[in-house]
Amino acid sequence: ASLAYLKKFLKRKAKLNISFAQLDVKLCNEYREFLLTTTSIKSDKSKLSQNSASSYFNKFKVVLKQAFIEDILSIDLRAKIKSIKEEETKRAFVTLEELNKLIKTKCRYKDIKRAAIFSALTGLRFIDIKKLTWGQLEYINNQGYSIDFRQIKSKGIEFLPISQQAFQLLGERGNSKETVFKNLESASYHSRYLKEWITEAGITKKISFHNFRHTYATLQLFGKTDIYTVSKMMGHRNIKTTQIYAKVVDQTKRDAADTIKLDFD
Repeated sequence: ASLAYLKKFLKRKAKLNISFAQLDVKLCNEYREFLLTTTSIKSDKSKLSQNSASSYFNKFKVVLKQAFIEDILSIDLRAKIKSIKEEETKRAFVTLEELNKLIKTKCRYKDIKRAAIFSALTGLRFIDIKKLTWGQLEYINNQGYSIDFRQIKSKGIEFLPISQQAFQLLGERGNSKETVFKNLESASYHSRYLKEWITEAGITKKISFHNFRHTYATLQLFGKTDIYTVSKMMGHRNIKTTQIYAKVVDQTKRDAADTIKLDFD
C-alpha cells in the first residue's frame, strides 16, 4: 500500500522513473503533504486517514535511511524531514458479557468464530492465527500451554502462554506442520460472516476481527494484569502502544462511576 501511494504521487508529478539521486528534501516534503491531503486508493470519496498517512510515510523514511546506510543516498534525507504524527484513536473492544454472548451465538463460518474467540483469549493477530501450526503449540509440565512463534507484523520471536480454554478451542491435534485453523482466508473475506455473527448476538458496535486483539489487552487490564506484562503478551515493542488500552480502561471506569445518579432535589 505504501508503494502504491508513492507511485500515485510520482505519477502526478510526472516523475515515475525518478532515481534516488534525484530525491531531495523538497520532494520528500511534497510527498508528505500529498499523503495528508490525498484520497484513499480503496475509495476516492474518502480522505486517507492521518494514521494511514503516518504509517506509509514512516515506511518511506525507513527506505531513505537504508539507502543512506548503503551509500545509495549521499545525504541522510530521513533526518531532514518530519514524520507525520499519529492521531490517538479509540480502540473498540468487546466486553466480557458480550464475549459470552458471542460464544453462545451460532456463526455460519465456524472457523472465524473460533479464531475470533481465540484472538480474544490470546491477543494474536489474524495473520498469526492463520499461520499457526500444531508444532508451535507446546505443553510444559506444571506451566501449561504456550505458543512459540515469530510475529508476522513485527518479525519478533515470541513465547506466549495461553489458557486451557484457549487450547480447548483448537480441537483435535494434528501433525506438527499442519495449520490449526484450516479454513481461514483473509480478515476482509470473512468480514461479512463476522458482522452477521456479531449482529445476531445483539451487539451494535462496529467490530472488526482486529478488535478481538484489542479486547484481549483491554480485558487483561480490567483484570488488573500490570501494563508491562500486557505489553509483553501483546508483543508490543514500545509500552506507549499498550498505554492506549489503559486510557480506554480509565475512561470506561469514569463512565461507570457516573452511571448512578440520585435525585437530591
